[in-house]
Amino acid sequence: MAKTIAFVNQKGGVGKTTSCVNLGSCLQAVGARVLVCDFDPQGNATSGFGVDKGAVFPTVYDVLISGAPVESAIVHTKYSDVLPANKALAGASVEMIPMERREYLLKDALAKVASQYDFILIDCPPSLELLTLNCLCAADTVLVPVQCEYYALEGLSDLLSTIRIVKGRLNPGIALEGLLLTMYDGRTNLSLQVAEEVKRHFPGKVFATVIPRNVRLSEAPSHGKPVNAYDGSSRGSVAYQRLTEELLEHNPLPGKEG
Repeated sequence: MAKTIAFVNQKGGVGKTTSCVNLGSCLQAVGARVLVCDFDPQGNATSGFGVDKGAVFPTVYDVLISGAPVESAIVHTKYSDVLPANKALAGASVEMIPMERREYLLKDALAKVASQYDFILIDCPPSLELLTLNCLCAADTVLVPVQCEYYALEGLSDLLSTIRIVKGRLNPGIALEGLLLTMYDGRTNLSLQVAEEVKRHFPGKVFATVIPRNVRLSEAPSHGKPVNAYDGSSRGSVAYQRLTEELLEHNPLPGKEG
């Protein structure tokens, strides 16, 4: 069965989608079977794989709200399989309220294809409401991108409190995969200070790999490609390849344990 990892942070612009897309592509490049589930109405993970989010149908919205088979919504790309999203998902949190098992709609949908993948990566919206709650109920672990900026730790306590509540009431198996430092600029004291502060507050929970600020990382989505396909030798690509290796040390692929 797939290991399901939710990329969560209620702050926007911290590198959730960038990390989800690029880690997914790098995992597939080393032989993993990967499904990236775009659960953000902005649909940026969808377009990041070159899928036209305005034209694709059905989407994850149709799977959850209209009962479309999840297999019919999955798009196969060169970089990863994608369960796409678009702006239709924005209204889903309201439509889900009267539904049975409303917190588990995504979990139930993904369970139908979990045996086909090694990893399912969920790109969550920048909020802590019903859509994100579905992500947390579907996930085995949570990966939290943390931007190396002044307000990096703001809201992290709220997020971790939410995860604890979900663990206690809805998903007892959920755990923290780790915190990922993103947009790191080693030339500035601020990035260094934020990195040290995050490591001090969360000892043993921070990935050794740090994602740098990198022009290629910013350019790749406009070409509909993950960075390892757009410029595999760039600093951003190398960083995500290292993150992939680090993740696989703790989550080895079947047949490659030890």
